[in-house]
Amino acid sequence: MKIGTVSISYSRKFNLGNYESLELSCSLWAQVEDEEDADGVVQFLYHQAKAAVKSAAMPVIKANEFQINKAKPQYKVAFDSGEVGMEDV
Repeated sequence: MKIGTVSISYSRKFNLGNYESLELSCSLWAQVEDEEDADGVVQFLYHQAKAAVKSAAMPVIKANEFQINKAKPQYKVAFDSGEVGMEDV
């Protein structure tokens, strides 16, 4: 079976505290050429969509006091030692 178009959607909800949340999503579509691997294209789109959501969320999360306080107890030692990066958020 020939696949002509693939799409991926990625969504994530962030708890901002005080009964507030932020939900971000990204949907991407791509044409798959005959010589391309459809699974590879889907993987690429997934990583692109996830990165876009993360990029859009970071300014809000960094500015949100609830998220900062929530992360401090869990990752205090890891952040201090540099073990946890932004990909863990």
